[in-house]
Amino acid sequence: MKTNLRNTLLTAMLLMAAQMMNAQFLTASDTSESSVKRYKGIINANKEIVDFIEYSLVQKGLPRHLRNLALIESHFNRNITSGAGAVGVWQFMTAHANQYGLTEQNRNDLYKSTKTAAVSLANLYKKYNNWITVVAAYNCGEGNIAKAMAAANSSQYHVFYKFLPEETINHVKKYLNACYATGELQAVLSNYNSSRMNTVFFVKGGSKKDNSQLAETDINAGFNLNIIADELDVDMERLLSWNPGINDELKQKGQGTLYLPTDLMPDFLLRKTKILSRSVKESNTPTIRQ
Repeated sequence: MKTNLRNTLLTAMLLMAAQMMNAQFLTASDTSESSVKRYKGIINANKEIVDFIEYSLVQKGLPRHLRNLALIESHFNRNITSGAGAVGVWQFMTAHANQYGLTEQNRNDLYKSTKTAAVSLANLYKKYNNWITVVAAYNCGEGNIAKAMAAANSSQYHVFYKFLPEETINHVKKYLNACYATGELQAVLSNYNSSRMNTVFFVKGGSKKDNSQLAETDINAGFNLNIIADELDVDMERLLSWNPGINDELKQKGQGTLYLPTDLMPDFLLRKTKILSRSVKESNTPTIRQ
């Protein structure tokens, strides 16, 4: 018994060591004096905005280093608009803003956009359990993260990052460089190395009706199952076979866990905003009963 326990612990320690070694590339790529000076200069030049952002983050229970996300997104310029149409300090796209109730006109409102960003970042952390993946998801969206995880067959950023858009990979590098400049890099890396992702891409065996592997994600009662089935082009009966009891769960708790085959989950996450929008518009349509 003791030998088996010792071997199990040794295996776990070796696995953790291997993961740590594989993740070593996650560090600042530019530690030059000019880089540090540039990031610190932008922060010092926007002290009032930075103080408000840090206060809002702390109030939400989030780390202060997330102020660096606004730093690399916009340099704290609330009036900036990107070529892709992202607006404000937090560079909200319209669909992302609408998902959290932030109107298109309020995307450059520092107070409202910061409060919205804090909620969005908290939700992303609940799913990914580390800030590096959160920064990547904030940049390219949950759908692209799910696709990369599926392609790499891994939920670890240092494994699946190569399947992400080049812009996102560079965005994460910028974030790590900014955190080096603010003296918070080690906290970010420690958070990553100690994280164990088990929510967004938790895979389990399929049901008796379907032997495929299933991935899970959270949805709320605003989602219409009929529309999910329609958007994913699957039969309602099959959707319910993957999600027995989901109607009762959504009705009683207002939220639930949606299970989909791993090859369908990226499609759902990419269309999540559209599905929710359709669900709201057709809210008077009754949900299929089991």
